[in-house]
Formats: sequence, C-alpha cells, structure tokens
Amino acid sequence: MTMNKELKNTFEYIAERVDKQIELFIPKSPEPEGQLYEAMRYSSLAGGKRVRAFLAVMSSALLGVDEALALRAAAAVEIMHTYTLIHDDLPSMDDATLRRGKPALHREFDIATAVLAGDALQSLSFEVMAHEDTHSDPRVRIKLVSGLARAIGPAGAAGGQMIDLIGEEEDMTLGQITRMNRMKTGALIRFACEVGAIMGRASPQYTMALRNYASDIGQAYQMTDDLLDHYGARQDTGKDTKKDAAANKSNFIKHLGPEETRKKVEILINQATQHLSVFGEKDEAKRLKELAIYLLERKK
Repeated sequence: MTMNKELKNTFEYIAERVDKQIELFIPKSPEPEGQLYEAMRYSSLAGGKRVRAFLAVMSSALLGVDEALALRAAAAVEIMHTYTLIHDDLPSMDDATLRRGKPALHREFDIATAVLAGDALQSLSFEVMAHEDTHSDPRVRIKLVSGLARAIGPAGAAGGQMIDLIGEEEDMTLGQITRMNRMKTGALIRFACEVGAIMGRASPQYTMALRNYASDIGQAYQMTDDLLDHYGARQDTGKDTKKDAAANKSNFIKHLGPEETRKKVEILINQATQHLSVFGEKDEAKRLKELAIYLLERKK
C-alpha cells in the first residue's frame, strides 16, 4: 500500500523542513572534532520515515501550536530517535550492519565515534528542546524536557532495550513482550504525540486521546517491524532482516505466528483511529488516522 496524495505531501513537507532544522543544529566543522559532527550528520540526515516528526507536528497543528515551534520540537525528537538507533546498532547491542539503506554508523566510521555521536545527539536533543526558541514559556519547556527524558530513560527506550537483550537469552511471556515494545519503541512515539498536547496546553481529554492513539500505533509499529523482519527483504527495508529469528528473540511472531500477529496489528490500528474521534473532522486528525492505516501496510 502506498500513501494517499494528501498524506504523502504532508509527510514530505514535514520531513523537508525537519531536515533543514537538523542541518542547522549540526553544522559542519573544520575543527579536530569535525569528525564527530560528520558522524552525527551521517546518521541524522540519512533519510528515514520521520514518523515521530510527523506525529509531533500534526499533534501540534491539531492544537493550534505555531508551526515553527513544532518543527524545532519535532527535530529534537528525531535527533533523539537517531541516538537510539545508533546505539541499538552497536556490536554490543543488535550488531546491525545496515541502517536506512546505508552502512550502520559504527561500520562507516568506528565504534568509538558511533558511541560519541549517539551521546552528542542525545545532549543536542535536550539542548534544542530546552531552548527558548522552542517555546517562550519555561514551564512548557520543562515539561518537554522531562517528558523526553522519561521516553528514552530506564522506564522508556533504554529500559526496553535492556529487556530486549534479556529476551535473547530467556523466553518472555506475551505480557512481557508487550511491555518491552511499549518501552523500547512506544515511549518515544507517545512522547512525539504529547509534544502537541504539551505545547498547546491541551485539555486532559485531548491529551489522553493523543496518548491512547500513540500507544496503539506504537505497539502496532513495533509488531509491523517484527513482521518486516520476518518477511521483508534487505533491499526493501533498508536494514538487516531475519535477525530476530537468528537471535531467537522473544516477540509476537515467535509466540503467535505471523498471521495472528497481523490480526492484532489490525485491531490496534482500528482502536487508534477511534481515539481521534474527539477531534472531529479536522484535517490534522484525518492525517493522523491515515498514518495509522498506512502503518498497517508499510513495507519498510
């Protein structure tokens, strides 16, 4: 399935502007540390789907947030996401050779540079989010920074990665796998949607609707990733495939099989779109619903 015209145009619009923001945040440097900047740019500007940026900008637009502010916050989220990918690919983690159709950063440069680039991107993400140009209200900036920290810390992506590594050695229950996915993949996706709620000072009803939507698509996104690893080809996905089975990782496919996993993805996507009903027929809500449906059929 391909994106419809409106969704595709919106995705491209956001991706182009977020990339421009990232280029400004990570300049080239003639100094000795220039290799670090080069490595940061290599991974951050390697393309990617920019799903988290889309969620941050669309949720912000839904709640009347100025686009320039939303784009800065979206860029910070994407920079943080890139950090998680770099560290996830390291030999001590998933030992990936390919990311976004290019050699993984530690393959293109070296392991030490990859570790430093990931560290630098993490700190840069917080720097951007905490800057007054991202929001004039310091209380809003504090909420953004603390929310981002939770999303990637021990209760979020880092903790989820730890559970993922344990899952290579021990069998996990479906409940444990669900929790792992909510932390490793879902936490940053949820935060991306909460960016709009935080910056737009949304009501509890709207905040919960966005959070529930994001929780469902975050879980569906990871399950679809598992299906792509199972069925997909390296040239289509832009990364190594069949790695989960080779590592004997605990995931939904291992427990349920691919067909039952896909059925659960469909249920999650249907739930996700229903959560957005509180926003009525706003165009931004339609784009978020279309994204959920697209994730169901994505091939990379």
